[in-house]
Order: sequence, then C-alpha cells, then structure tokens
Amino acid sequence: MTTTAATDAGNSGAHPRFAEALRELGLGHLVEQVRRFPDATRTATEAAAAVGCEMSQICKSLIFAADNVPVLVLMDGASRVDLELVRKELGADKVTRAKVDVVRDTTGYAIGGVPPFGHKTRTRVLADRSLLEHDVVWAAAGTPYAVFPIAPEDLVAHADGTLVDVRERTS
Repeated sequence: MTTTAATDAGNSGAHPRFAEALRELGLGHLVEQVRRFPDATRTATEAAAAVGCEMSQICKSLIFAADNVPVLVLMDGASRVDLELVRKELGADKVTRAKVDVVRDTTGYAIGGVPPFGHKTRTRVLADRSLLEHDVVWAAAGTPYAVFPIAPEDLVAHADGTLVDVRERTS
C-alpha cells in the first residue's frame, strides 16, 4: 500500500517538507519512526523527557553566523557549543548565534524544530564528535513537537557534516 507524503507526514508528525527530504535521501522508512508529542520538544530537556532518553542522545541543530554566513552546528543535547572553537574551525573572524529570521530563511524551519538536514538552502555543517557516543540520537523532524531516531553516523553523512570537536569543555 502506498501513501502520499502528506499522509505519511500527517501520521508521523514530521513537517511535510522534511518528510519529503527524508524520502529524497532514501530515508523514507524514518518517516514512520517520527514521534510527535502533545507538548513541545523545542529544547533538549523537553525532547529527552518526551522520548525517555539521556539529554546527550538529543541532536541539537543550531544555526550560527560565521562572518555573517550561516553555518549549522549539530551538537549533543547535554553540551554547549564553544563559539571560539567554531570560529577557529571555520577560519572566521566572528561567530555569533544567528537571528531568528536568518534561521528560518536558511533552513525553512522555526527554532526548536530545525532538523539536521532537508533545509531550504545549503549550508556548511559541523557535527560534534560527541554525537558518535550513542548508537541512536533523536533530532527534530521539522516541527517543535516531533523528533526522529537515527544512527549518528547516518545523521552526519546525510547532513554532509564535517566531524569536529566544538563542544564547550567544563573544568
């Protein structure tokens, strides 16, 4: 039995554009694994509580501006991004958090629902190695109420990410 993108997305809770991106990447089977929750999963804390996993198993998709050029950083939910490490990695003069309108214009999604791939525009992607510490991570599925599971190696590959160490270190 075949279903349409809208039906699949509606049943799963994935944003229709993200469900289509999954199919285009040969990951259509993940559409059925998207979990939608009645309460928001905007933050790593909310998502981990909803899924019932460790915060570090949540993949945050964060947009920064490196010399005013958007860049996506994929980070585990228990960690913070060290902007100085991102700056050095990119060879940029300045790295800041992207403004809300830049996030939406770049990705096509609202903050709290930005998936790791399937964006409106192509951006450089840095993926922190901390994601590889798990067999499965959970990432936003295009809305602040839905997440999907994926092996971190697959996530990095499909996001066309470069593995880096940009996690803030605590002393």
